[in-house]
Amino acid sequence: MTPPLITHLYTADPSAHVFSGKIYIYPSHDRESDVPFNDNGDHFDMNDYHVFSTTTPEPPYDVIDHGVVLRVADVPWASKQLWAPDAAFKDGKYYLYFPARDKEGIFRIGVAVGDDPAGPFIADPEPIPGSFSVDPATFVDPDSGDAYMYFGGLWGGQLQCFQGATVDAHGVPPFDASWSGPKEPAGEGKTALFPKVAPLSSDMRHFASPAQDLVILAPETGKPIAADDHDRRFFEASWMHKRGDKYYFSYSTGDSHYLVYAIGDSPLGPFTYAGRILEPVLGWTTHHSIVEFQSRWWLFHHDCEISKGVTHLRNVKVKELFYDDEGKILPIKSE
Repeated sequence: MTPPLITHLYTADPSAHVFSGKIYIYPSHDRESDVPFNDNGDHFDMNDYHVFSTTTPEPPYDVIDHGVVLRVADVPWASKQLWAPDAAFKDGKYYLYFPARDKEGIFRIGVAVGDDPAGPFIADPEPIPGSFSVDPATFVDPDSGDAYMYFGGLWGGQLQCFQGATVDAHGVPPFDASWSGPKEPAGEGKTALFPKVAPLSSDMRHFASPAQDLVILAPETGKPIAADDHDRRFFEASWMHKRGDKYYFSYSTGDSHYLVYAIGDSPLGPFTYAGRILEPVLGWTTHHSIVEFQSRWWLFHHDCEISKGVTHLRNVKVKELFYDDEGKILPIKSE
C-alpha cells in the first residue's frame, strides 16, 4: 500500500509541478468542520493553502511543508472556501490559481503572484474577469509556451448554474441563483456538461478570450459524452498534460468515483475518451494531477486513509504512472 505523502495535515486535490528540480505540491487544506454534509460541499470549509516540496515521489519521502502561503483573509474579494488550487510559472513569476466564493456566494477564480514556488503569494484585488465555478488547472504548453486554464465542477462547484444562452461583457454566462432543478442534465439524449477552457493572457492574470467548452467525445460514436454516462462524463478536477505530440485531459467522474482521461491533438480539444486512470478510492471524492519527474510519470491523488473514510478529511498520495506502446495510460487499481 502506498503511504500518505503528508500526514501532519489533512490535504487533498494535489496539483504537482516540477520547479527548480523539485516537485512542488499545491493542495487544498482540509480541516475539521461541524458543517453537515451536503451535495453543495459546504462541509469542505478550507480557509488557507500550504505549499509542499519533495525531491522524491517514492518512500521514504522527504516532504517539506513551506507553511501557509495564502488565507481567505488575504483575498479582498473572497468570503470562504479556498477549494482546489493550481500553480504555474512564466517569465520569472509563480502564479497560484484558486477558487473561492465571493461576497455573494458565487465561486470565482483568483490569482496570486509570488517570486518563489514556495510562496508567499499576493492575491490580486479582484477575481479573474470572466471566471466562474471551481477547480482551475493551468497548462503551459512546453512547445509553444502558450498558457491555458481549464476549470469547472458540478453540484457545489456551480458549473450547472452558468449555462445561459447569453454572456455578459466579461464573457460570464448568467448565474442562476434560484437554481433548484437537477445538479446536471438528466434524461436520455442529453449531452453532459463540458469543462471549460480559456487561453491565458501574457501576464497570466486574465483570460485572453472568454472560456469555451472543452468537448469530450465518446470513441464509439464520435459524439459528445452523454449526461447519463456517469462512468465517463466530466464532473470536476480538470488536469492537462502533454506526452509526445498528444494532449491528455484527465478528470473525475464524481459520483461514480473514477479518474479518467481523454486524448486530443490540441489543448482546446476536442478530446476523445480513452479510459480509466484510477479505480475508486476510500472516500467520496477523487482529484489528481499528473507530472513527469526524472523521466518517469507520477499520479498525485488523494484518499481518506488517515481519517478512515471521513470524506472531507483527506490525505495526498502518489503512484507511478505507466503508458502502453500506443500511448494509453495503464489503469491503477485502488488500495
